[in-house]
Amino acid sequence: MHLTRRATLLGLGAAATLGRVRFALADAPGDKRFVVVLQRGAMDGMSAVVPYGDANLASLRPDLIPPAPGQPGGMFDLGGFYGLSPNFPNLAAMYQSGELLPFHAVAGPYRTRSHFEAQDLLQLGSDEPGITSGWLNRVLAELPQNNGPLGLNVGIGTPLLLQGPVRITSYAPEHFASPSPDLMARIEVLNAHDPLLSQAIAEGVQAANFDKAVIGTAAPVSAAPVAADAMMVAGGGAIMSDDRARVPGDLPKTPGGFPGLATQVGQLLGAAGGPRLAVFQLEGWDTHGNQMNGLKKPMTGLDAGLLNLKTALGPAWAQTCVLVVTEFGRTARMNGTKGTDHGTAAAAFALGGAVRGGRVVATWPGLGENELFQSRDLAPTLDIRAVAKGALAQHLGLSRAALARVFPGSGDASPVSGIIRAV
Repeated sequence: MHLTRRATLLGLGAAATLGRVRFALADAPGDKRFVVVLQRGAMDGMSAVVPYGDANLASLRPDLIPPAPGQPGGMFDLGGFYGLSPNFPNLAAMYQSGELLPFHAVAGPYRTRSHFEAQDLLQLGSDEPGITSGWLNRVLAELPQNNGPLGLNVGIGTPLLLQGPVRITSYAPEHFASPSPDLMARIEVLNAHDPLLSQAIAEGVQAANFDKAVIGTAAPVSAAPVAADAMMVAGGGAIMSDDRARVPGDLPKTPGGFPGLATQVGQLLGAAGGPRLAVFQLEGWDTHGNQMNGLKKPMTGLDAGLLNLKTALGPAWAQTCVLVVTEFGRTARMNGTKGTDHGTAAAAFALGGAVRGGRVVATWPGLGENELFQSRDLAPTLDIRAVAKGALAQHLGLSRAALARVFPGSGDASPVSGIIRAV
C-alpha cells in the first residue's frame, strides 16, 4: 500500500472568532484554483440576494428586508429585481467588476430540513444509496496523475466533501505542541523500519516546511506528524469521520476567523508549488430568531474573507473559481421571533477572476401563495449539482462522463453554461 496518489490533502482545522471555521487543501495538477465554501446552518438566500422586485416579499417578511438600493444602509442593486445584502460590500464590488455570479432558487436533489442529513447529501453530491465518498474527492480521482508537492489532512477530521478513496496523511493542528528538531529526528529514526509511517512522517515535515516558507511562522499548524492519524488513513478505503455530523467543541482558536484563514489559504494556493483546491466550512447561518442582527457577523466575515482570499492569491485570482453553497434555504415567511426556519431553495455564488459574473442566474418561481414550495418555502428551480457541474467542466475540464461519475444519478441536472470566462 502506498501513500503516493493522484492528489494529496492538507487540512487545517481551526475555530474562529465569528463561529467555527475549518478548511482543507488539496494538491492538483495545473494552475487552476478551485475553492468551495460550505455555509453550515442553512443561509437565508433571500437575505443574501433579496428579490425586492417580487410584490409578495414585503408581506412575507416585512422586518427582514434591508433598505432599498440607493438608501442609507441599503442593498446593492443587481439589475432592478434583486439586491445584494448591504453586509456584502466587497462582493458587490466584485459583481460590478464582473467577478461575482449569484444563483437563486437553488437546491440539492433532496428534500429534507435536517441540517445533518442535508449537509451530508450536499457534500456527497448524490441522494443515491451507497454513496460514501465526497464529490470533491471524486473530482480529484478524475484529474490527471500528479506528482507535485504533498499535502496533509489534519487529525481532527476531514470534510465529507473530500473523504473517499483518494488517500491522505495527517498531522496535528496548532493546539498540539510543536516538537523540537531533536524529537522529530528521533521519531523519524524510530519509525524508519515502517515504510508507511516513515513516509507519512517525512511528508508531514515536508508539508509543514512548505507552509512556513509560504506563510511564515504564523501558519496555523505545527510540524508534528500524528502517527495514529497516519495509521487511520493507511487503514484504506473511505474515511468516514463523525465530524460530518457535528462540530468538535475543542477546535483551536485562530485569530482573525475566516478572514485570517482566508489570507493564509490564499497564500498557499497562490504559491508556485502550492495546493490548488480548498474547502472552507463556516458555521453561524442558522437564524431562527433576530435574523437581521444574527446575519451581520457571518455575512461580514464571509465578505471580508473572500476579499482577503482574492488579495492573497494575487495574480492567481485570474485562474480561480470559488463556489459558495449551503445545505438548504429558509422559510419565505418570517417567524414570530423575526427569524426564519428550515426551508428548501437558497442562493449560491460563483466568484473569482475566472468567473463570468455581473449578472444573476435564476428562474424566479415567485412568492405567491400558490408558488411557494409546500406553501412555506422558496421553490427550487435550479439544481446545485448543475452549478457545480458547469464550473467543474468549464474550469477544470471535466468531461461529461467524468461529471456523471462525480455526481451519480444527476442526468437531469445539466451543467449550467457560461459560468467561466471564455479563454
